[in-house]
Amino acid sequence: GNKPGSNHQFYTDEDTLIQFARLTQMHAALLPYTRHIVKENSLAGIPVQRAMFLHYDDPGSWDVMYQYLYGPDLIVAPVIHRNQDIVDVHIPGGESQWVHLWGDLDEIITGPQDIQIAAPMGYPAVFYKVDSTFSDLFRTIAQEFGPDGTREI
Repeated sequence: GNKPGSNHQFYTDEDTLIQFARLTQMHAALLPYTRHIVKENSLAGIPVQRAMFLHYDDPGSWDVMYQYLYGPDLIVAPVIHRNQDIVDVHIPGGESQWVHLWGDLDEIITGPQDIQIAAPMGYPAVFYKVDSTFSDLFRTIAQEFGPDGTREI
């Protein structure tokens, strides 16, 4: 099991506690989207966190490791190694267009392509689909919780 004395905890230091609070508020702001994909899960049996090949039939979507879709509209490429701050991301093919949540919100990325993206602590590599019905919500989250965000912790 987890050994709090041997492992870093959310309450270990002030910076971690601040980041935890910020990410918790961001998770709460995603509630409308999360409700939508949980309902989709209960009605259709499609997982909330899903492999990219469930929606995209390009070779890169079959070969990615660790990267996943959170619902159909968010790509998440988590940092999995200590001291890592750049991650490889596969942007799937097809007609979808994506925006990096913490990047230039006017820069549209199309696939298929593999890119490297900065993922500093507290800003994981997340992309949202441009034509999502939740794109306004994602843009608001980016503006409030991004590096130049307006949200007070």
